[in-house]
Amino acid sequence: MIDLFVNANVLQPLIDVFEELLKGLHSVIGSWGFAIIGLTLVIRSLLLPLSVVQYKSMKGMAALGPKIKELQAKYKEDPPKLMEEQRKLMRESGVNPAAGCLPILLQAPVFISLFYMLRADLKFDICGIPLNLPNLNETVCSAYPAQPGFADNAEKFLFIHDLTDKATGGILVLLLVLYVGSQLLSTLLMPSTVQGMQRNIFYALPFLFVPFILTFPAGLLVYWITTNLYTVVQQVALRRIYGAPGVTTSDDPVSIVQGAVEEVVELRKSHPSERPTKRKRTGKRR
Repeated sequence: MIDLFVNANVLQPLIDVFEELLKGLHSVIGSWGFAIIGLTLVIRSLLLPLSVVQYKSMKGMAALGPKIKELQAKYKEDPPKLMEEQRKLMRESGVNPAAGCLPILLQAPVFISLFYMLRADLKFDICGIPLNLPNLNETVCSAYPAQPGFADNAEKFLFIHDLTDKATGGILVLLLVLYVGSQLLSTLLMPSTVQGMQRNIFYALPFLFVPFILTFPAGLLVYWITTNLYTVVQQVALRRIYGAPGVTTSDDPVSIVQGAVEEVVELRKSHPSERPTKRKRTGKRR
């Protein structure tokens, strides 16, 4: 899927940086799986200041909700004027909607780089597969003969038999449950400004990605699950520090998650899903 949109050579300098970072983490930790987790934590920690800005922006948008509704009612017949007044309102309030996109956009190159590393460069680092092997993309560490100077079974991690190969059977099911569950929980903890159809799309995304995930190397799922769990912890911490609009909770994580559930319920009550009404048929069918 990614090959259709991205040329690996464009990201090669970034791939080289992440590969060196992974090798450095592995030299300290001694596990490629934990090195991938370490890389995820390093990248997400570097993006934390932007994530704080993102959260504040989303919280600010939620606070402007009533005023935006007033503008929509006032200028519903004049869309250009409505857009102008909304921009003016956000400018005066210091809210920047675009700030919410930065952390997501900056994570994409890391994901794509790790995808390419697990298909090529890391196969040499983990088990010594030559990078000039004709069928390198189809060759995985667990199916390649042990090479001198490389640790046996280095491609294994916890219950995963090979980080460079796609998961199958019960391991795949477990990884999918962890991925979908962590993604849904991180979506649940989003500020209330993400609502209606937009929020439903976020809930559907993990299920829509499953067909593609089936072909990904297991190491990429380790990264994805880790970043989802990091997001969950981050959202709980941000809600505890900055609060969440609409729901008052105590400081413990369980109450924060319960508050997020209450918030979603309230959103669905106040913003029921709008379905187009069926037109009454007039006249005879042709």
